[in-house]
Parts: sequence; structure tokens; C-alpha cells
Amino acid sequence: MIDRVFVNAVGVDGKPLNLAVRDGRFVSVGAERPESGSAEVVDLKGHLVLPGWVDGHIHLDKSFVGDRWRPHRAAATLRERLADEKQALANALPVAVRADALIRQAASFGTMAMRSHVDVDATTGLTHLHAVMEAREKWRGIVDIELVAFPQAGVISCPGTADVLGAAAREGVEAVGGIDPTTLDGDAQGQLDIIFGIAQKYGVKIDIHLHEPGEQGIGQLHRIAERTRACGLQGRVSVSHAYALGDVEAAQVERVADVLAKADVSIMTNAPGDRAFPPILQLRAAGVRVFSGNDNIQDAWWPYGNGDMLQRAMLIGYRSGFYTDEALLVALDMVSTAGAAVIGKHDYGLKAGNEASFVILKAENAAAAVAAVPAERAIVRHGQFWGDPARLHFDTETAKAANTTNGPRG
Repeated sequence: MIDRVFVNAVGVDGKPLNLAVRDGRFVSVGAERPESGSAEVVDLKGHLVLPGWVDGHIHLDKSFVGDRWRPHRAAATLRERLADEKQALANALPVAVRADALIRQAASFGTMAMRSHVDVDATTGLTHLHAVMEAREKWRGIVDIELVAFPQAGVISCPGTADVLGAAAREGVEAVGGIDPTTLDGDAQGQLDIIFGIAQKYGVKIDIHLHEPGEQGIGQLHRIAERTRACGLQGRVSVSHAYALGDVEAAQVERVADVLAKADVSIMTNAPGDRAFPPILQLRAAGVRVFSGNDNIQDAWWPYGNGDMLQRAMLIGYRSGFYTDEALLVALDMVSTAGAAVIGKHDYGLKAGNEASFVILKAENAAAAVAAVPAERAIVRHGQFWGDPARLHFDTETAKAANTTNGPRG
């Protein structure tokens, strides 16, 4: 028996779309209007339906969302930035409070899942991780959150961090991270030995921050891909940022893209405002999975961001020179389907049998939504409205009949 039918919507291409839901999952998704029987019928009045956002790279422990505004402070070196961050976080609200506030804000824009990097090191230990785990538990069933143990201060250059990464894997993180194996740790082979060793021992994934430029960064990508294949970790390794791919000529990108594709190493880019970044279309054409995330949001690293992944898709398109509808849909894929595949959210998307969670927007098709980032939107999670469906002028009786919870259950 169908519980609810959403009718008169439009899909990615602007064509008619109807969705039937039972027990929080799609029974049917398509142009034909299903027989509703005694089910509740929600008339979406021509609004666009998209599957919701996946933030593939966020730092829940660093953000000051939920706390007071803090003006950005300049730093001459990475170590100076790290010291400034520790001082700022020491005077901020507790990690769990700020993480909860940022999850809530992202969820209000339509984020359904995210991968959060959480700082761990020999001095911080697992304190941040436990706090973010606490916040994650509050949102279980609403936002799926995958955690990466992130050695922000280095693996080898911060003695004891390797042991903390192993402890994080035992505590249940889904991935371990690395960062700039040469410029920060001064020992590329040594750092990768540790990271890949932990991944193999505990069965976790890998996501390495790589800011190293030019030839040096390209060399790291070759090393990471080689390790991935040698360890049998194809499809379980990601490289975040990979700025070097934006520094070198197209021919060199083509060569390393082939290596990355064969190892199934995915690339995350948030199209940063002041830096060259990977050529998305060239990488995708070579078979490399490219996804996106907000990265830092209003923290010691930069003051920007609000958690809206549709806005991130627009920024990706804007910085990449995506003008055609086809290219704009690539940006949308990076903040939705591509990210879901990387974090392993297998029941994601507008398809029968999948979780009936989606975003409703005031736009005539998906390309228009990416280009304009409409603020007017409503969110359905597990087949029920979450938030305020009345703001898109749906039938008021329908809105009253729907579940309109505004935060985590429990």
C-alpha cells in the first residue's frame, strides 16, 4: 500500500515527474501518475525535485557556525595558521555544539549525507572525534555522516599521531586521512606507509589532503595511485584538493588521470577562490570520479561558506566556466550522485527502492537551479516533509498532514 504520492513535479530535465512512497522508500518514480488509492496526495505544482545534496568534504570540528563571528586573521605559514586555529578553538563553544549547529544548517539547505574530516593528533587525541561522534548520533537517520580521522598537524612531523590514527580506526571512523606527505611531513613514503597500513589493518578508506603544487603534487598522485593498486584498495581512496592538477599542462593531466582512473582514486575539489584547481571535465572524460564538498566553513582558515551544497555547485560551475546545461549538470552531479558513490550511500537517488529523501525547489529544471541557487525550497526525508513545506505554497491541508519536524529526532 502506498503511503504518499507526490504529483505534478518536474525532474532534472524539466519534464513531468511523479513519486510514490511507502515506508519511507520510493515505490515508483516516473512521468506516469501512479494510482494513489487511499494514499495522501501532495501536489508539487510544477516545482523541481532533486535527490538532495552530499557534502563530500567538510570540517565539522573547526567551524564557528553556532558561535560568535570571528574576523579572519592572517598567517604567514602553515604552522602559524595551525597555532592560531588551536588558540581560536580553545576559546570557542564546545565542538559538539558547533558541529551540531553546522549539521543543522547544512540539513536545512537539503544536505542528506556528508563526509567530515576531524582533527586528530598527539596533543588533541580523540577529543574532537568523540565530540563530532556525539553530534553525529543526534542526526542519525536524518543526515548520514562519514568520519575521516584527519592528521592536520602531520603524521610523522607530529610524533604519536600515527598511534592516534590507529586508535581512531578502532573507534569506528570510516576513513583515515593524510596531508601533504612531502611539504608537511618531509617523508612521502613514510607517511603513505602509515596511512595505507592503517587502512589495510582496519578495513577503512583513505582521504588525503594534497595541496602540494605542480610536479611535486603530480608525483604524489602517482605514488598514491600506485599504493592503491598494490594494496587492492581501488575505489576506497580519495585525494582532496589535488591542486597540482590545475598547475600542469593538459597532456600531463591526461597521463596522471589515466593512472588515477585505473586505480579508481577519486578527486575532491571545492573550486577554491584563490587557487588553480583540477580540470573537472578532463578528469571525468578520463574516467576519474570527481566530487565536491564545502571544505572549511567560517573558521580559522577562511570566513566564507554557509553549508549550502547547491551554492557550491554554482561556484564550481562559475569558476570552471560551465555555461551549457550539460556542464551545469556536471556541477550538480559533483554535489550529489558522485559524492554519494564515494561515501557509499547506496540507497541514494530518485529511483524505486531507494530512500525517499529529496529537495523541492522553485526552478524549471536542474541546470536553472545550479545557475540561480533558488532560496525557496522544501525538504522531504523518508517520504515526509522536514522543515516548512508551506513556504513553497503547497496545499495547506497537505502541509498540515505531513510531518514537519525541524530538527533531529529523539
